[in-house]
Amino acid sequence: MSSGEITYVTVGPVSAIPPGMGRAYHVGPHRIAVFRTRSGRVFATAQRCPHRGGPLADGMLVGEQVVCPLHAFRFDLHTGQCEQSHVCPVQTYPVDITPEGWIRIGIPTRFRSSEDVSPLLTSC
Repeated sequence: MSSGEITYVTVGPVSAIPPGMGRAYHVGPHRIAVFRTRSGRVFATAQRCPHRGGPLADGMLVGEQVVCPLHAFRFDLHTGQCEQSHVCPVQTYPVDITPEGWIRIGIPTRFRSSEDVSPLLTSC
C-alpha cells in the first residue's frame, strides 16, 4: 500500500501486549494480529493464517516470525512470507508507535474511524 492509500488507526497501548505475545483486534472489516517481540518490536499481520485460518495472534513468536498454532507454519513478521513455499503469505500492516506508547496500524483509508476498532474477544 502506498502512503496515500492508508490511514493510521490507534488500536491500544504497547503495554497491553506482553513481550513475546500477540493480541487480535478488529479494525473495520479487518481482523488484525498485533505482536510484540521479546526485543520490543511491534508488528501487525492479518489474524487468520492463509493456510487453514488458524488464529495467528495465538501463535508462538520465534524471533521475528510467528508460528501458526494449527500446523506450525512460520511467517516472517516483516514480509508475511511463509517458510513453506506452498503456503501463501499473510497480509502485513504498517505499524507506528506514538511517543506516548500507543500502537497505530496502517489500514486502507476507507476504514479509518477509530470507532471501528475493538479487541477481538472471540476465538477464530
